[in-house]
Amino acid sequence: MKNIVLLFISFSLVACNGTGQTNPKPKSTMSDANKIVKTEDEWKKILSPEQYNILREKGTEMPFSGKYYLHTDKGMYVCAGCNSELFKSDTKFDAGCGWPSFSDVVDSTKVVYTKDKSHGMIRTEITCAKCGGHLGHVFDDGPAPTGLRYCINSASIEFKK
Repeated sequence: MKNIVLLFISFSLVACNGTGQTNPKPKSTMSDANKIVKTEDEWKKILSPEQYNILREKGTEMPFSGKYYLHTDKGMYVCAGCNSELFKSDTKFDAGCGWPSFSDVVDSTKVVYTKDKSHGMIRTEITCAKCGGHLGHVFDDGPAPTGLRYCINSASIEFKK
């Protein structure tokens, strides 16, 4: 069963994968003084097992399963690890890929962009600049005006009205 789940996730990632990804925005300029540093035991105490797997171990939730995939309330999405403001609800759109998708971040210095060659794909991973938590990936197949699609794990974010 585990192999079937991994196969399903792999196919879903390929279906949602942009090709020839480059880093669409510059790396974060957040100073080290503003960064949050915790031990893995400290993270395990404040995050759910699913949040820990995604934010700290770069896991991925099953597509179409996250609590924010079809969420439409107005407000702000923040990092589940440190409450850093990341995405405004008015940039959220349904990309049909199974994960919450946003066309832009609140501020490009809030995330770090890193080339990710895992799972046989070339993508751009985004992590929270403040706590280093894995959020998801960004692709260059989003809507205007940015042309970007931030494909985010629901477990890596929280919603604030």
